[in-house]
Amino acid sequence: MVGAGVAGRSALREVLASPKMLAILALAAASGFPNQITESALQAWLKDVGATNTAIGVMSYVAVPYLLKFLWAPFIDRYQPPFLGRRRGWILLMQLALALGIALLALQNPAGSLGAVTVCAVAIVFFSATQDIAIDAYRTDVSLPSERGLAAAAANLGYRTASYLALALALIVADHFGWRPAFLLLAGAMLLFCLVTVAAPSTQNRYQPRSLRESVAEPLKELLGTPSALSLIGVVLLFKLGDAFANKLFTPFMMDVGFSKTEIGVIIKALFTASSLIGSVLGGILMVRLGLLRSMLAFGVLQALSNLLYCLLALAGKSYPIMGLAVVIEHVAAAMGSIALVALIMALCDARYSAFQYALLSALALLPRYSLGYPAGWVADHQGWYGYYLWSFALALPGLAMVWLRRREIEALDRPRPLA
Repeated sequence: MVGAGVAGRSALREVLASPKMLAILALAAASGFPNQITESALQAWLKDVGATNTAIGVMSYVAVPYLLKFLWAPFIDRYQPPFLGRRRGWILLMQLALALGIALLALQNPAGSLGAVTVCAVAIVFFSATQDIAIDAYRTDVSLPSERGLAAAAANLGYRTASYLALALALIVADHFGWRPAFLLLAGAMLLFCLVTVAAPSTQNRYQPRSLRESVAEPLKELLGTPSALSLIGVVLLFKLGDAFANKLFTPFMMDVGFSKTEIGVIIKALFTASSLIGSVLGGILMVRLGLLRSMLAFGVLQALSNLLYCLLALAGKSYPIMGLAVVIEHVAAAMGSIALVALIMALCDARYSAFQYALLSALALLPRYSLGYPAGWVADHQGWYGYYLWSFALALPGLAMVWLRRREIEALDRPRPLA
């Protein structure tokens, strides 16, 4: 047992010291950096020029390409730029396009016309979503089975940190110097990520589909080609169902309990952001020790049980200690569950078609998050918040049951799979 522990720590140190983990972290930061530019920063800009809340709400639909990116992901698998290979080449192209798109956005005047602003914002989201496709594929291609947990953790850390830093930079510079310098500074910062892409280790996967049809048909055939395929895809769809339901109306719940908007924005948001980052690191490290199957079971149980802490808050009313306990434990557990789910998606992808397969599976994983608005609201209105969080616990159980039923197949995914 002592020898096994020493070997485990040695393997962990090797993974943490790997240059490709640093590349995964930095590329994930590049992935997260544009996200808040077309969400919170754009909303603040529009608010400053007197746009109506309706106009700001409609503008939020510029983010739709993030949900539809699987539609053009096969192009990223099929076609290869003439430099840096199939993954890094696309990443570099999109980073250059993003820098140009953000710079063009800086030159617009939303007070005069929202049309040009909308075109620039949609272009930025499209380039960002395409960069995400290539970065997700890169991470999937370079990560060994033993590295998937830490790769997912590194990606989560880089993405979240960069998205918040980009927003903070935009708001601070805009507050003191105006929005044009703010967006031009963000465009320049986006260019710096090109250096990361050029320096990142190249992938060993040299396979390229022979046609666009092959880049669609073959990955679908490969995903669905085993008797357990649909049930494993069902795990992807259901594993975070309870967690997605629990967080769908998080802000209204906290307001109904008695917390002010300032308390939610300053205290609670800080708590769940820090907890999510801690959970990402903890989940990645534990996955090295536990492997995929045991991590999914352990993290899944923890994220289901943690939702019940909100039942206690619903009964107690406004309580800082109970709120802090519930938010920290639930978001640590949720982040750990997310790390396990990302690792599962990476394991299900064939490196030959990882751009399309990852984009498709990640869209399925996000489906509960974007489709539970009405049922969540109905349950909260008709059964109260205590009943709401009981339902969030119950909705976590089908995903856990499917993990257990497909435990042999999930365990087999931890074994390396050679390229065909």
